[in-house]
Amino acid sequence: MSERQTMPATPSPLARRYRRLMLTYPRAYRRERGEELLATLLELATPDRARPTLREAANLIGHGLRARLGRPASRTVVTWSVLTALVCGLYVAAMATRLAWETSRPHPDQAETVAVLAEILPGHQVDGIHPAQALFTFYTEPFGPQMLDSLMFGDGNEYALGTTTASRDGIPPEPLEQAAADAERRLRAGGWTVYPVTHNDTYSCIGPPCDPATIPRDTRLFAKRGDTVFELELVPSRNTDSIYLGLSLSRATPAAVLPAGVAGGLAGAAVGWLLFGWASRRTQDRHAVRGTATVLYAVTMLFWWGPILPSVPAAVTHHLDEPHPRWHPLWEWLGQPTFSLLFVAGCAAALLGLCLAALPSRRRQPVVSHAPGVEAR
Repeated sequence: MSERQTMPATPSPLARRYRRLMLTYPRAYRRERGEELLATLLELATPDRARPTLREAANLIGHGLRARLGRPASRTVVTWSVLTALVCGLYVAAMATRLAWETSRPHPDQAETVAVLAEILPGHQVDGIHPAQALFTFYTEPFGPQMLDSLMFGDGNEYALGTTTASRDGIPPEPLEQAAADAERRLRAGGWTVYPVTHNDTYSCIGPPCDPATIPRDTRLFAKRGDTVFELELVPSRNTDSIYLGLSLSRATPAAVLPAGVAGGLAGAAVGWLLFGWASRRTQDRHAVRGTATVLYAVTMLFWWGPILPSVPAAVTHHLDEPHPRWHPLWEWLGQPTFSLLFVAGCAAALLGLCLAALPSRRRQPVVSHAPGVEAR
């Protein structure tokens, strides 16, 4: 372009839309070269066009974000920033949902459990009722600092929502199919939402010889009413020492969990993106710790994303295999606290990388970025 195009007093719709897309560029870049870039884009556009093309929009956003992240020549920095923001958002959302669970009512006590038994299983006695010891438990006990080493070194999957349980040993007083049908009928009559009954083999074939048709199958019934979740398990028993009936009562996911997760996720993603951009700009060019910071970032992403990649498919498969009146909490979908040691190690690597990025750089250079097809003058 040989001469600089003069901007009209009243910007056209196309110019206004270009300006909005150019907000992805840093303010200093827009102040110094924004008008030149806009003039070039308008000159290359056909007179009848009122909107940027999809390719122009993608290029402006991509190059603007690269400039903001301090890596205008990098083709992958935007992808890494998005992955960082996403994983930060997921983990902060999980923490926010755990806090929101504190709004839940206490788990059903003995009196409530007795009332449910009388309503749903009037012909069956239980050997004892065991109320939940806490909202979330570790090996059925309230979690305490002394359990932290067990939680992080192999037993994290034992951290779970507490439940009030009851059971009965011995020979069933009636066929289990009849007991399940009667329980389902009473649940529906009592206003419970009843989920499909499931059947599972009580043990697996080890054979041969092994005839799968001879393996006894248990019966599981799930229901929900208000904020109470009901689960009944009926197991074939031929002696007085085996449990044939197991009952558990717990609370449904509180209403505060979803908005807390959304708000926490958005806040975490925003902070993650800003921290990534700050560290990226600090370690550009010839920064003394650029290589070390890059390695620490790779370790962080490996330790944070590593548990998520296998956990999400496993959780999806599990939820499809049986009814769930209450989905498993978000942190379990992220592989936590089962893989909490990896998460903590990733946090340590991230913190160390941020500390190194804060060190003075050898030389700071201004960020320069160009939209594709626009040559610098």
